[in-house]
Amino acid sequence: MPQRPGAGPGRRPGGMGGGKPGRGAAKEPPTVIVRPLPAAAAVKRRHRGLLYSLAAVVLIPLFVTALYLGLVARNQYASTVGFTVRQEDGTSGATSLLGGLSQFVGTSGGSRDSDILYEFIQSQEIVSDISQRIDLVGLYSKNWPWDPVFALSPDASIEDLLRYWQRMVRISYDQSAGLIEVRVLAFSPEDAQKIASEVVRESQKMINDLNTTAREDTMRYALEDLDASLSRLKAAREAMTQFRTRTQMVDPASDLAGRMGVLNNLQQQLAQSLIDRDLLRDQKGSPGDDPRLEQANRRIDVIRQQIVKERQSFTSATGEPNSLPENYPNLISEYERLNVDQQFAEETYRAALAAVDVARANAARQSRYLAAYVRPTLPQTSEFPRSWVILGLMALFLTLAWAIAAMVFYSIRDRR
Repeated sequence: MPQRPGAGPGRRPGGMGGGKPGRGAAKEPPTVIVRPLPAAAAVKRRHRGLLYSLAAVVLIPLFVTALYLGLVARNQYASTVGFTVRQEDGTSGATSLLGGLSQFVGTSGGSRDSDILYEFIQSQEIVSDISQRIDLVGLYSKNWPWDPVFALSPDASIEDLLRYWQRMVRISYDQSAGLIEVRVLAFSPEDAQKIASEVVRESQKMINDLNTTAREDTMRYALEDLDASLSRLKAAREAMTQFRTRTQMVDPASDLAGRMGVLNNLQQQLAQSLIDRDLLRDQKGSPGDDPRLEQANRRIDVIRQQIVKERQSFTSATGEPNSLPENYPNLISEYERLNVDQQFAEETYRAALAAVDVARANAARQSRYLAAYVRPTLPQTSEFPRSWVILGLMALFLTLAWAIAAMVFYSIRDRR
């Protein structure tokens, strides 16, 4: 077989001498690894679990709630009433003449009364009183069992009725201004207005009871103070009478003044007797045993002895029939004490009498009263239940609960 030129033994085709490729030979292309295309996305089991849980936790309850609110729940009407407790601050002219004693028999402020009234409207007592006049259970159980969520069971106890009352009667209280606003819900406009009127009536009755209690307490305390002051005055006067009976003196000061007058008179007589004796001695030719001089000396001695006795009677008892059983300083001290006690008892008695008059004057008028600035309204449009608000809040909380539960579940699963 003929060989091609340049081809022979020991030579490789496409090369010269050393088997290296020539400059003009073509390079082999690089190898490129191509990954396989991903499979088409498909819904997996965990995705279905999330969707099913979303439907079970959020969508289905919202759908059921919407059906209930739209087809089953009955319309509710709201009647609004607003009132406050007012108290008379001014006093009459007769009361002001008593020196402001009305402040001692005054009552508590209107803000405290509003606090009491706020708690009273939410209490079992008002529910029981209103239920005795109008059948609250019958009014609120008209839609039972068609609307078991918003209606009251006909067999409800007083505790169940109280809890339902706190749902249907909503109170707004401005403590700084003392304003109370009550919104009463019912299934008809007339029932809502009727219940709101009963709330006002019971509130007024409560304020009247507070007035009555305050009047009775005020009168009782005033009369007790009057009795105590009267007993004190009697005791003070009896002690003064016993003192005057024992000492036989109406006023020790007047008696002392009388005794001082007697002492002054004796001293004047002594001075005059001394002058008369000196005159007798100075007479010329008068013998030393003149009977007139002897009589003048005797008179001077007697006057001096009497002056000594009078002075002793001021400081101590002499034991004589006409003398005092005690000394004057003790008598005057005792009399002053008894006199002060009697005067204080008289002033206290007069003040107690004035307090009784003030209490009686305050009891004759109503110091507290309920002022309604919004009369019970008659609603024309149903405002409750607020379906969109209920659905919105329900969707928000159910979605949050579902999202939190899903994150907690997958975080726990991924850690395994």
